[in-house]
Order: sequence, then C-alpha cells, then structure tokens
Amino acid sequence: MSVITAQVSLYPLRQKSIGPAIRETVHVFRQCRVKTRMGEMSTLLWGEEQAVFDALREAFHQVAEHSDAVMVVTLSNACPEPGQGASPSSEESE
Repeated sequence: MSVITAQVSLYPLRQKSIGPAIRETVHVFRQCRVKTRMGEMSTLLWGEEQAVFDALREAFHQVAEHSDAVMVVTLSNACPEPGQGASPSSEESE
C-alpha cells in the first residue's frame, strides 16, 4: 500500500454554525490515525491509502447523520507528505 495525501473541504449545509461539523470531521480523521494539518479553507490528511479512504468515508457519514453536507476531496499519490519541504503550519497531528 502507498501513502497518499488528501485535501478536504467540508460544507455542512443549512447550519447556523459550521464549527461543530468541522471539529467532528477533524476528530474522526485523528481517530482513524491519519496525519492532519488544518488550514483556513481546507484540511490536509495523509497516510496509508486505506486509512485515508476509511477516514474520509467515516467523517462524511458522521456529518451526514446530522445535516446535508458537501465534501470536496483532492487526492494525490505524487505530493510529498506535508512538512517535507513545505512551510510549517499552525496545527498538525498524528
């Protein structure tokens, strides 16, 4: 299996605040043991291919249980892991 990187943007629809859905999504990513880096408009996650796909599916299902949602994902097996030549971020975890 290979390491892949995903850039994810989640849009919970018709909600007073998007914060709870975004926090839940990042929580799911971390529970799935993929590395994450939160940005202002999207979150990067990376890890073994199966773990990344499992995390994306679980996060979408968690948010979709409470509201309609749109999740936009860009996947790459060619981008280096964040931090390898990239600028440091404000938040990164494993």
